[in-house]
Amino acid sequence: MEDLAGWIAPAATMIAAMMTAANLGARVTGWGFVVFTLGSIAWSVVGFSSGQTNLLATNGFLTLVNCVGIWRWLGKQRAYEDGGKSASVASRKSPFPTLFTATSVAGMPVEAENGEKIGKAVEALVTCKTGDISYVVIASSGLGGIGEELRAVGKENISFAFDKLVLRFSRALYEELPPLVDGEWPAAPDQLTRNAT
Repeated sequence: MEDLAGWIAPAATMIAAMMTAANLGARVTGWGFVVFTLGSIAWSVVGFSSGQTNLLATNGFLTLVNCVGIWRWLGKQRAYEDGGKSASVASRKSPFPTLFTATSVAGMPVEAENGEKIGKAVEALVTCKTGDISYVVIASSGLGGIGEELRAVGKENISFAFDKLVLRFSRALYEELPPLVDGEWPAAPDQLTRNAT
């Protein structure tokens, strides 16, 4: 049993780390915590079998923490995500305006008006008084965040679709926008030095 646990423990821990780090939604993150729980139980078995009380105690505590992660991500967060998706899908079949969840903006693919891929949305900045989107920050280039450039595009230059954002101009005009400086985003889109309109 110790040998089997010795193989399961590191494999489960590595797989779970990739699942949670990928941030692919509540379900994948929740199942990542299920795999983390399997790993922490296996590490506890290794700790118990080998007399390593520190390994046993640490992973006993991590099992409890992972159970909280399961409850949060497969319970609460999944329910929130499912509720938002159901409202969005229902709105597409209704006479009311089509909806999308604000939390889904981050990570949405972004295209130019001709369908050319630009990158992905990183964040949407919302005005406190009206609740309207002021501008969206878009990441382009780079792999896994390395070498990527961030640019801000005002909402008047973006069409919001169910599963993507479409710029109302070309990729060439997008690339003329100045890249944002880390940690120094503008208070409003009119503070941007160039406007693509």
